[in-house]
Amino acid sequence: MSTPAAHLSPAARAALPRHVAVIMDGNGRWARQRRLPRIEGHRAGAESARVIIRTAGELGIKYLTLYAFSAENWNRPKDEVDALMKYLVHYLKTETPELDQNNVQLQIIGQVDRLPARVQSHLQKSIATLAKNNGLTLIMALSYGGRTEIVDAARSIAQKVKAGELDPAGITEQVFARHLYTRNIPDPDLLIRTSGEMRVSNFLLWQISYTELVVTPTLWPDFRRPQFYAALEEYHRRHRRFGGL
Repeated sequence: MSTPAAHLSPAARAALPRHVAVIMDGNGRWARQRRLPRIEGHRAGAESARVIIRTAGELGIKYLTLYAFSAENWNRPKDEVDALMKYLVHYLKTETPELDQNNVQLQIIGQVDRLPARVQSHLQKSIATLAKNNGLTLIMALSYGGRTEIVDAARSIAQKVKAGELDPAGITEQVFARHLYTRNIPDPDLLIRTSGEMRVSNFLLWQISYTELVVTPTLWPDFRRPQFYAALEEYHRRHRRFGGL
């Protein structure tokens, strides 16, 4: 059996991104096209997540951030939100053993305290179970909003300044970054957005300032290994200048 890396060109294998972030968009449209309930699109999307997590780990990518539930998603109909929370618990219960077997560590970013207590409990259990692993770090963005993250960081810094623990003159980009949800996580090298939408949807606004963006028309439930390889091939063709020549 060939390895995932065998499906990439030598150049792409030699220049894999350290951190890939994904805006997993299109579950609802996928379901609507098939005249299925929206939750069926989320179920199909969970299988795509499983495939991409497994593939990223096999390739040796160190960080994978999945935009699983945005702060704005709380505005969706209650029945859909409740179904998503229930399915998240199911996903954690069923997938944690495979994540553990594949040496995956789990981290969460976002306003976790807004999640139902049952979801928080299962998240804590999965995080604890996977804490010993040192392969791929899977970061799930849950109840996450980029602007809220920046405001929370500014508030935390302001409190330190007020308490005399931090001199305003000492506030640098590095200091600010240490107050974000993503402290100790490198910025994404590659951001993939599925479903063809040309926007970042309040995702990692600080962190993606020099991230390479790849937008694919593929709906998330149809995004599997071939589409992931294509995004990685596109990434290696980019010349990252970070503002230089």
